[in-house]
Amino acid sequence: MAEFYRKKKKVCQMCAGKDVDYKNVDVIKKYVSGDKYKILPRRITGACAKHQRHIAAEVKKARFMALIPFTK
Repeated sequence: MAEFYRKKKKVCQMCAGKDVDYKNVDVIKKYVSGDKYKILPRRITGACAKHQRHIAAEVKKARFMALIPFTK
């Protein structure tokens, strides 16, 4: 008999007080996929809609400034 467990809802890290800045590459890499550097969706990052848009903008800035690659 299989029992189902509810997955704990992720809390938006930015609402909790942590900030994402394009200059901090270690933090930016948490929000992009490892192999193709695509921006991860909200369901994986756990960010709220407002902060997911902010994350996307910061990733795009980091790409433009050549801090992270566009593709592999």
